[in-house]
Amino acid sequence: MFDTKTVSLEWGGKTLTLETGRIARQADGAVLATYGETVVLCAVTAAKSVKEGQDFFPLTVHYQEKFSSAGRIPGGFFKRERGATEKETLTSRLIDRPIRPLFPEGFYNEINVICQVLSYDGETEADVLSMIAASAALTISGVPFMGPISGCRVGMIDGEYVLNPKQDTALADGTLDLVVAGTHDAVMMVESEAKELTEEDMLGAVMFAHEANQQVVKLIIELAEQAAKEPWQIDQSDDKAAMKEELRGIVGDDIAAAYKLTDKSARANALNEARAKAKAHYAEADGQTQMTAGKLVKKLEAEIVRGAILKDGQRIDGRKLDQVRPIESMVGFLPRTHGSALFTRGETQAICTTTLGTKDAEQMIDGLDGLTYSNFMLHYNFPPYSVGEVGRFGAPGRREIGHGKLAWRALHPVLPSREDFPYTIRILSDITESNGSSSMATICGGCLSMMDAGVPIERPVSGIAMGLILEGDEFAVLSDILGDEDHLGDMDFKVAGTEAGITTMQMDIKVAGITQEIMGKALEQAKAGRAHILGEMQKALGTARTELSAHAPRIETMQIDKAKIREVIGTGGKVIREIVAETGAKVDIDDEGLIKISSSDVAQIEAAKKWIQGIVEEAEVGKIYDGKVVNIVDFGAFVNFMGGKDGLVHVSEMKNERVEKPTDVVTEGQEVKVKVLEIDQRGKVRLSMRVVDQETGEELEDSRPPREPRADRGDKPRGDRRGPRSGGGGRGGDRGPRRDREGGGNGGGGEDHMPAFLKDD
Repeated sequence: MFDTKTVSLEWGGKTLTLETGRIARQADGAVLATYGETVVLCAVTAAKSVKEGQDFFPLTVHYQEKFSSAGRIPGGFFKRERGATEKETLTSRLIDRPIRPLFPEGFYNEINVICQVLSYDGETEADVLSMIAASAALTISGVPFMGPISGCRVGMIDGEYVLNPKQDTALADGTLDLVVAGTHDAVMMVESEAKELTEEDMLGAVMFAHEANQQVVKLIIELAEQAAKEPWQIDQSDDKAAMKEELRGIVGDDIAAAYKLTDKSARANALNEARAKAKAHYAEADGQTQMTAGKLVKKLEAEIVRGAILKDGQRIDGRKLDQVRPIESMVGFLPRTHGSALFTRGETQAICTTTLGTKDAEQMIDGLDGLTYSNFMLHYNFPPYSVGEVGRFGAPGRREIGHGKLAWRALHPVLPSREDFPYTIRILSDITESNGSSSMATICGGCLSMMDAGVPIERPVSGIAMGLILEGDEFAVLSDILGDEDHLGDMDFKVAGTEAGITTMQMDIKVAGITQEIMGKALEQAKAGRAHILGEMQKALGTARTELSAHAPRIETMQIDKAKIREVIGTGGKVIREIVAETGAKVDIDDEGLIKISSSDVAQIEAAKKWIQGIVEEAEVGKIYDGKVVNIVDFGAFVNFMGGKDGLVHVSEMKNERVEKPTDVVTEGQEVKVKVLEIDQRGKVRLSMRVVDQETGEELEDSRPPREPRADRGDKPRGDRRGPRSGGGGRGGDRGPRRDREGGGNGGGGEDHMPAFLKDD
């Protein structure tokens, strides 16, 4: 019934299997990819015709993780997969970026690429496998795809490259998490996070990945030889050479003059006038001719810009190929934020703020690996006014999420550990102007805002975007590209890092791949650019501030014995709730006994800390403590000290003189200073106020004769120890005052109401 075709390969220590013909047979191309026990289904469908007037390529890639693949039920109210998560969005972009340039120019049929994770083994990442499945499905579908491509992940552990490590352990166990996609001949896409690696290490990792990808490309070709459908017949129209030359005569000089204007707005206005002039020339022509004319004008623009760069080294704004635009940095300009920075590079500008929070502010992520929490977030916004346009303003799109994640990867490797800096960190980047590389402005501004907030990062991070103009064997690498150089060029290569090395690298190209020589040149030129930008940033702030903002919460940590956790929490959380309510500080405790106390008021933190210390520490005989009277009884007062301990100050230990009633000396809620006299075997504590100066807390000399040790009194008959009763002795005689009969002391109340350790007195 099924005409199934299967190919397999031992790759990175596991078997990679590609199968087609069994599932999703009505799609133009469908491949079931298995690697380890992770299984991804990718189905490709393409429209057979183009919508009238359409002049762009509508490729859409969807990546979806099924919770059932990991044996989990989705969280939330609806209990089903809903809108794309951040990871699904980023993976969709990861698949889209290397395949989009491999469709022929002028192919405008709509294509859907849908990748679904059907099984996940917890070890084999599904993102790279989805990229392979998408490439294979496109290759066998018959659509004009100039692939195949392959993708792989590379880690670096103990100086050695490792193929396809698990994503969340690539950096935990090593220093690199790199994803590379490419054809058999060239690299198409790079995405990475690294712990300050050198340019040589990064280039070596890319080449290592490229060699590994070639094996999978051959496997996909083997599958296509067995199962590929007939290729689509694409209409090959002439290149409109005559029309192009006509347009060159009409608007060529105008376009060349426009690209000599260094101001972006002036240049855009001049270009719009040239385009309007060309459109007016063909105003009487049919719609198809007008659309063709518009495309040819764009080609003419590209030729003029690219030719000037390759032949004369002349960039749009007059800079040299390796020159960075003027930079101005400013920190601390927003008074109520925890940290803020305004970073401006040429006509690109970002307002970045850093906000510090407690553990409750961590981001909860519900994914195939279960619930995880992130204490570092970076959010990027790109409003339409940043490019002088009217457009949609609302929830972030795929581009915003991707740019934010790139900046996140750049800054994440230099963050302090949670133990050293137990805060949740959120960076917000709002782009207020854009003319190229706003994501790199986010990295620079975000780094400065963290330093302004007092986050003790290891070293400052800067980022730069590199471009490429490639014509045959000639090429030019551009530093700090403009928006037009990005649109009209062949590469967008972004590199960020510290003075010690690279923390992230991302590359997207629009041609069929670049060589090792070009990438090496771009890395070296980027290194010099990053160093220059770091120098400019240091003019605003060289190192992180040593003090947090007055508006930021303070967090202090303390470690207690795990056996004491129950005492701090109390029955049903009673104790910890009382600490929070009384002190105003927020208290979090984990299973290992690590306590985080947070508040914007240092006094509240100290009060909570002291309270907890009182619970977990043991009282010492002879030591003086601050306490509070919590209960008054006939024979004395109970005093709470060390936060969580109570002891009795007997009425005889309140003063060196006779005290008639405890209420003559103390009141409930009164702050007192007490000395621990005795702790019995049951933990009962006997305290004294009379031997402590209540003003200074200093110990006073005890004027009373020392008590007879209990051990020396223990062999005496009880009657001998007690002595004669006041006023007589026998039941029939004069018994004396009632209080003497019922307590033998000033408070009365009888032995049945006294603490155990006082019953022998």
